Amino acid sequence: MPQQKDIVKIAIQMPGAYPQLIQLDQKKPLSAVIKEVCDGWNLPGPENHALQYADVVQTYITESNRLDIKNGCILRLTKAPGRCAEDLFKGIQNLDSGVRCDSLKELAGVSTDVTFAQEFISRDGHLLLVKIVEDSNELVLCVSAVHWCRAVNFMELMDHGIVSWENLSSVFIKKVFVNTKSTDASIQQVSLDILESMVLSSQSLFLQVKQEVTMERLIAHIQKTSLLSICDMDKPSTLIFQDEMAHYLYVLQSVTLNHLEPRMKTPLDCYSQEQRDILHGLRQAAFETESENSLSNERRRSLCAKEFKKLGFSNNSNPGQDLLRAPPGLLALDTMSYFAMRYPDAYSRFVLENSSREDKHECPFARSSIELTLILCEILRIGEPPSETGSDYHPIFFSQDRLLEELFCVCIQLLNKTWKEMRATQEDFDKVMQVVREQITRTLSSKPTSLEFFKSKVNALNYSEILKLRQTERLHQEETLAPPVLELKERLKPELLELIRQQRLNRLCQGTMFRKITQRRRQDKLWYCRLSPNHKMLHYGDVEEDTDNPPIETLQMKIPVADIKGLLTGKDCPHMKENKGKQNKEVLDMAFSITYDVEESSLDFIAPSRTDVSQLIVTL
Repeated sequence: MPQQKDIVKIAIQMPGAYPQLIQLDQKKPLSAVIKEVCDGWNLPGPENHALQYADVVQTYITESNRLDIKNGCILRLTKAPGRCAEDLFKGIQNLDSGVRCDSLKELAGVSTDVTFAQEFISRDGHLLLVKIVEDSNELVLCVSAVHWCRAVNFMELMDHGIVSWENLSSVFIKKVFVNTKSTDASIQQVSLDILESMVLSSQSLFLQVKQEVTMERLIAHIQKTSLLSICDMDKPSTLIFQDEMAHYLYVLQSVTLNHLEPRMKTPLDCYSQEQRDILHGLRQAAFETESENSLSNERRRSLCAKEFKKLGFSNNSNPGQDLLRAPPGLLALDTMSYFAMRYPDAYSRFVLENSSREDKHECPFARSSIELTLILCEILRIGEPPSETGSDYHPIFFSQDRLLEELFCVCIQLLNKTWKEMRATQEDFDKVMQVVREQITRTLSSKPTSLEFFKSKVNALNYSEILKLRQTERLHQEETLAPPVLELKERLKPELLELIRQQRLNRLCQGTMFRKITQRRRQDKLWYCRLSPNHKMLHYGDVEEDTDNPPIETLQMKIPVADIKGLLTGKDCPHMKENKGKQNKEVLDMAFSITYDVEESSLDFIAPSRTDVSQLIVTL
């Protein structure tokens, strides 16, 4: 008889028949198992049948994955992958539109399975889907479900990596990237998924997609009401779609803004004539000075130093030194130059207004610009790679071609306004920048959709409003520490401590698997230890590697909890002393022992991880 561990007790279903409860012998060929199942229902042709999980995933059972079947699994008898692939291959070419639609829907359900995908692709099914998309007429795609199935089926099939994306044409790209008002949002989502996979697969496909899908079309595509609107908040599928689109928008924003990273990390080159010319252009745009050509070199240097000082450079004789800090690097020079060229009146007004203020009360334009650029880089997370789960994007980004520069132009004027409201001096520079950072952060958190909306809202959030908000938040925080709150915490404390105690006892009763370390150092042997349900005995014993939560009856060794004397950790453990000098720090950190009243004996442990050892020691 086969060993018990090779036998799995499962149920097999088939529409219109009573389920079969069988003991699956994992050593018997799968074809023999299927034949026995077919014989049980008097079905001919067992080679045309296969077993499949009966859950939502519906994965085919093969010789390579059959060991994943666990006791209690429910399988179903269905068409073999080859037969299913052949039937669907013919079905999606049927002249009857109803048969085609049903076949595509069924194909969407099985395409995720790699066994089916191999059979379908071996019949050039993926090429047939490509041809259907390429030959489709947008005017006749009135049934969005059909087009959705085409897109999803193709995406699922290609994701298995069985065939290459290389053979796709520009016609396919155009058809996938539909841009009509009648397009269903789910189709647009899958279309973007397909284009993403094509871009990531090869350089040649990236160039094709780049040519066919311009940034302007892409932004217009994802801004469409049908894509961003929420159809039904009660439907989980709608919420999932909303989350996915938020992630796509976040990634697009991150990738686009990260194009500024090289400038942000590049300091000014004091030997670059072009960069020196930009600095002098800033100076000349701010001050209408006499012709410098008629001045002596000494007079010209003196005049330039004076004007650079008025501009707010710390090193007025060599202003390039102020821009050696990276970040923000050359990006600060870019933002200052953009402000001066794009809004020359506002730029001149800023510089001249502060030049006429009394000493120490002037707001230094250059120093403020450098710090403000750095703050904006940090708020917009320029230079940070997009995370796999991020979804926090700024709608204002999609209304501006140069978001950083335009935000800078608004915020540098806001900074000057806040400086005056705070009646700041040079010593207050850092305090002013903290307030400006808070003004920008709070305003962006409200998700403004346009630059004008941002400008009006951030200017309304003046220094007095910031102080009120801070006071309100401080009072709210203090309320959480008020006497009634503290009294309630004390009343709840015993109940919470008892809950923690019960959770720790449950952890001990659940038990943990440990590895053994002997004189020959690490061994493959494993053992399991758990607390009895009545909390009076520690049961332990050797187990096999594939054992999962063994019954307490199988753990023959036990120690009364009343006999436990103490708990030792690290190098104080007996099994660590025995192997003194042979254990590394990692093993020492995860070692602990329980001593008990039987001839000074001890039960010695090596925890699976540092996290486990801390939890187990606290629990014990």
